[in-house]
Amino acid sequence: MPYQDHFEELDGLVDDLWAHPELGYAEHYTSARVAEFVQRHGSDRATVTPFAITGLRVDLPPVAGPKRHRVAVVAELDAVISPAHPDADPATGAVHACGHHTQVAIALAVFAELMAADQLPDFGYDLSFVFVPAEEFVDLDHRARLRADGVISWFGGKPEAMQLGVFDDIDAAICLHAIGEEFERPTVEINCDLAGFLYKYVTFHGRASHAGFDPFSGNNAYSMATLFTTALGLARQQLREDACVRMNPVIGQTSMTTNVVPHEVRVGTDLRSIDLDYLHEVAGRIDQAAEGSAHALGGSAEIRTEMGYLPFFQDRQINRAFAEAFEVTDEITDLIDDRGAIAAAGDAGDLSYLIPTVQLSYGGFAGTIHGRDFRLVDRQTVLVSVPKLLHAALERLADHLPAEPRRRSFAQYRELIASFTGESSQRVVS
Repeated sequence: MPYQDHFEELDGLVDDLWAHPELGYAEHYTSARVAEFVQRHGSDRATVTPFAITGLRVDLPPVAGPKRHRVAVVAELDAVISPAHPDADPATGAVHACGHHTQVAIALAVFAELMAADQLPDFGYDLSFVFVPAEEFVDLDHRARLRADGVISWFGGKPEAMQLGVFDDIDAAICLHAIGEEFERPTVEINCDLAGFLYKYVTFHGRASHAGFDPFSGNNAYSMATLFTTALGLARQQLREDACVRMNPVIGQTSMTTNVVPHEVRVGTDLRSIDLDYLHEVAGRIDQAAEGSAHALGGSAEIRTEMGYLPFFQDRQINRAFAEAFEVTDEITDLIDDRGAIAAAGDAGDLSYLIPTVQLSYGGFAGTIHGRDFRLVDRQTVLVSVPKLLHAALERLADHLPAEPRRRSFAQYRELIASFTGESSQRVVS
């Protein structure tokens, strides 16, 4: 596996993508670069199918014989909003402080290596590469407009792809992601589960009045919001520590002035947990806190729930292929295996609800992920050693695929989302 042959091209690609960060469902430059790379390395053998504005599915031809499993290597196209980063796009605040540009390069490195062979290897299953948009849960106003116009149905790129049938014939998925930590030696990670999350939007309605002359006739919506955020803070003492619960309430922009008792204030908070049932339970407590805070001060609370992403539970059986690949990949010296769940989230959780899914995470970065100082520092590991390990895992994967992989339907997924958000499940965010 002479992956070093592709290093210079991939090194230039990650620099190019770093210089052109794009937000979800707007990754036109990034998608075009992926398409150009695929055309250059595999135009005669690979089939490219666009989806969801900027997404691309690249299929390697099936091996002759009876129908076999098909596995997808999944990489994400979008950047995150982190305007404090010195390399952020000044217009959008977008920057690849999430490392998605390196996911694209790793997937393309394996693709190029496979295409360079005179004959495609027989892994014992068929292989696809799926480049998905819109993993970062940001720029939601833009996505809401796309949804209102009927261009998309889901804010997350993987749920949108799921609805469009992109994964209908995929039996297992391998996702990629940077690790948000610094390591002294080349490091990869497997079997790290992620939390799910939802959003609560609470609009408190009070009554305006003159804040100096006649505050007695008003009902202060800002005070209701303050009581609500205080209630959430005090409620943390009663939350299970093992469930990775997180809440981060924020009062958004308002038109409040100091001489008018505020009549309307909106609070948004996320709610995260690794336990889906507990997520549902705590969401109910948030509703109670909002309603109680409003009633206590003579107002009312209007509550809207939008689902973010589902918890991600990695398939331990499939990840055995990566543990075996680590043993034969000398360049990567450290493996983190099953550290337990963390409160970070991603739409890999939604995909894992449908089909067995794993995520290979990798070091090679400095700074804080999503922060102003995040950057790629170990290019050799990320662009050569990690693709080699992924290739080695693909060679061993057939021995760890279940004969009949678990599969749920998109209808079941939509019904689950509706249990959190209400009747408009087909139009809620994912």
